[in-house]
Amino acid sequence: MAQINDHYRKLAAGYLFPEIGRRVKAFADAHPDAKIIRLGIGDVTLPLAPAIVEAMRRAVDEMGSSDGFRGYAPDQGYEFLLDAILADDYAPRGVTLARDELFVSDGSKQDSGNIQEIFGTGCRMAVADPVYPVYVDTNVMAGRTGAIDARGYYGGILYLPATEANGFVPDPPGGPADVAYLCFPNNPTGAVATRAQLERWVAWARRMSTKFNGVPYVIQRAAEAVHQPEGKKQTGEQIAYYMENARLLREGLGGAGFRVFGGVHAPYIWIRTPEDLGSWDFFDALLAQCHVVGTPGAGFGPAGEGYLRLSAFNSRANVDEALTRIRRAFGR
Repeated sequence: MAQINDHYRKLAAGYLFPEIGRRVKAFADAHPDAKIIRLGIGDVTLPLAPAIVEAMRRAVDEMGSSDGFRGYAPDQGYEFLLDAILADDYAPRGVTLARDELFVSDGSKQDSGNIQEIFGTGCRMAVADPVYPVYVDTNVMAGRTGAIDARGYYGGILYLPATEANGFVPDPPGGPADVAYLCFPNNPTGAVATRAQLERWVAWARRMSTKFNGVPYVIQRAAEAVHQPEGKKQTGEQIAYYMENARLLREGLGGAGFRVFGGVHAPYIWIRTPEDLGSWDFFDALLAQCHVVGTPGAGFGPAGEGYLRLSAFNSRANVDEALTRIRRAFGR
């Protein structure tokens, strides 16, 4: 039976901004004539700049053509954006970086929450007090802390006072800590650390960032269209196309003597490697002999050893050609 992560239960209340949203909604429901001015959540209200809108419009037009369509983005970000960041943000400040020293993500909130996962649960986190709640909450949910005390502090976290006395810029901790979250301009105080203050931190600790601010409007509009009649029809035709590819792979490989699974309810084919080859060995053989790329089963976990996954996400012509090559090389 699935059980909830007990560390969630340590959270004193719901995440700050959803909790604000719930309370505002309750008030608005009880006072429908109230003209609420929202100065709480740190969300923008002005429309996107025309240049940004035009750039997005052009990108959408590209994605709607065969020549301009792009699938998964590069893990670190497209080169055109990395180059623009390097040229506009760093070069004017006399900073020289390589592309692989940058990465483009969907927000610092996600990064700050996710990056802590690379550290062991025994690592002690240091945070300014006060500070953006995601820094603390994500560590609580990950099981890095004890329970919250009567003062609102979680055991296991090193809190660094950000007060009027220190200009809301805490000093590096005097006690042991493995990771420190720095937030400047500080949220919520707005304080900014000087170069000298930051140098003290850089000489001491690692730096980090945080979790998720919501799917962009454009993406959500696209998702909405999928549920409209024309969108359902068009995506249904695409799904049928890929599933026919899956059927061809399943039946073709099965006919060639492979032990085949899947390809019925999802466009992936899971095949047992021939001749007791390991997953990576078969991957190499498939690539070398057939020029076909699959995914070694071992990459999905130890139980995947001895299997390989093929995807049906390709053209019909390429699926047919891949089958021909695999049959020629490994058919029995």
